[in-house]
Amino acid sequence: MTARELKAQLRTERLSARDAIPVEERVSKSLAMADHAGEAVGFAPGTIVSGFLPIRSEADLRPLMARFAARGARLCVPAILDKQTIVFRELAEGAPLVATGFGTVGPAEDAAILDPEIMLVPLSAFDIRGHRIGYGAGHYDRAISRLREKGLHPKLIGIAFDCQEVAHVPDEPHDISLDAILTESGLRFFASWIG
Repeated sequence: MTARELKAQLRTERLSARDAIPVEERVSKSLAMADHAGEAVGFAPGTIVSGFLPIRSEADLRPLMARFAARGARLCVPAILDKQTIVFRELAEGAPLVATGFGTVGPAEDAAILDPEIMLVPLSAFDIRGHRIGYGAGHYDRAISRLREKGLHPKLIGIAFDCQEVAHVPDEPHDISLDAILTESGLRFFASWIG
């Protein structure tokens, strides 16, 4: 089995496990994530943090993002422009939300486009080394690469439930590893910048 085939299999298995979590349990797990990371992730006021609004069975980051905003973070969320490109539009309080591709919603086209300094990254599976499997389209890998080409190095926090952990993610040269992972059990980090 190739790395790509194994990733596809792990993606399917872990997303099925995530889908099986009852809605009420996802809510409580999402609130636990906000408690674990709301104060633990260190940043200065004005830091640009990208989150995401939940689709399908993803964790609901709105409570965590609200805590970050209360600490002075500027929030943004992804908008899919095409099959290759996502940008991060500023999420301003009270701004209307519109469809932004891939089943997501977010700010409209007139919202400011920001370059995140901390990114909360959705995923299908992760391992103890900080390697992740995304949803298969490569949007985040390309977005992170574009930021790095600009000389920026956003800190990457993977967002998942415990059931999405696997023993080993087959990593390839183009894969970008995480600095930390946040689940309902806590914040585990692979880099020293957090805290």
